[in-house]
Amino acid sequence: MLPEPVRRRLVERAADRLGALAPDDVPASLRRIARFEPRRRARLAGAQIAAALERDEAFRALVADALRAADPDLAAAVEAGETPVAVDPADVAAAAYLLRPSGWEDLVAGAGDLMERDARRRHDDGEVERLRARLAAVEEEKDREIVQLTAQVDALRAEVRRLRTRIHEERTRTRDAERTAEEARAGADKDREGARASVAAADAETRRLRARATELEGQLESARRAGRAERTDDTVRLAVLVDALVDAAQGLRRELALPSVSDRPADAVAARYAAAERVEVERTGEPGRLDRLLAAPQAHLVVDGYNVTKTYWPDLALADQRARLLGGLGIVAAQTRAEVTCVFDGADLGGRVPTQAPRGVRVVFSPAGVTADDVIAELVGAEPRGRRVVVVSSDAEVAASARQAGAVPVSADTLGQHLP
Repeated sequence: MLPEPVRRRLVERAADRLGALAPDDVPASLRRIARFEPRRRARLAGAQIAAALERDEAFRALVADALRAADPDLAAAVEAGETPVAVDPADVAAAAYLLRPSGWEDLVAGAGDLMERDARRRHDDGEVERLRARLAAVEEEKDREIVQLTAQVDALRAEVRRLRTRIHEERTRTRDAERTAEEARAGADKDREGARASVAAADAETRRLRARATELEGQLESARRAGRAERTDDTVRLAVLVDALVDAAQGLRRELALPSVSDRPADAVAARYAAAERVEVERTGEPGRLDRLLAAPQAHLVVDGYNVTKTYWPDLALADQRARLLGGLGIVAAQTRAEVTCVFDGADLGGRVPTQAPRGVRVVFSPAGVTADDVIAELVGAEPRGRRVVVVSSDAEVAASARQAGAVPVSADTLGQHLP
């Protein structure tokens, strides 16, 4: 049984030699790994290399020749039955195993004994160092405890001195207090008669103040009743005014024949581009929670589609990008109840583009000669001033155009938290 260091040296030398052998000289069990890098051969096939050295004399002889060429002095000394002093015993044992001079088994065994003694010596040296370190730590801890105890003793002595001073001060204050109390008792007897007269006067004044307080409480209650009646009258007048405003607004709508708000400005823009590209849109979806960015009433979210998808899923196909974005926008529409329009560049898609969009999400593809940026600008321009329009795009030109038109531009990252 070879010691592990010796076996490792043999495998390393054989792995280095294996790559330089002719194909016919490589043992059959090692041909699969012969093309590997030497360190990889030794790591992955160490057991097969060691077995080939043991069984295949020709292979072992080729490795021995490489040893003679690489380290002739070591090879000559081992073949002469000598043990070089300045050489690692593992290298000596490996050379003896490969060269097989007379008595090579003794050389291998002797090297193993040397390595074992060296290992024991290193272990003993390590144990001595560990014990020395432990002793130093114990001495350091002892010195630290002595310093701490000394500091505690000094602190206790200072505390004793402080307590003695405080006791003396308390005794002095106690004597002064006793003397002051005696003087106060003497004065209290003198003032007691005057205090009785003051108490009688105070009782009379208290009765007078209570009568006045009762009178004021009655006046306050009367004022409160009058205030409640006045507030009720104000509330009725305000309700009448609000009803009048509502009736006036409804009459103005009828007089101007204003259309229903179910028809949105963005619907007209989307319909025009849908007719140009013949885009089919199916709408499905589920309601959800409100997003804080779209909390304003009647908010309209306009999304630069590919600008967002290429920020988060640039490696997906365009169809998969569109599907993933529209799924996230469906959740946003359900949560916030905002109007949502997503615009994609459609000039290069060619033909019909069937798109399944969630309920509440409008999809627009730009036709040939028109970019998605142009469509977004037209959508924003179609909205009335004062309506909250939010444009999602990391494109600086789109953001600047949206801001100039009165919309609120936000980057694609703002929408990212809502995307799957």
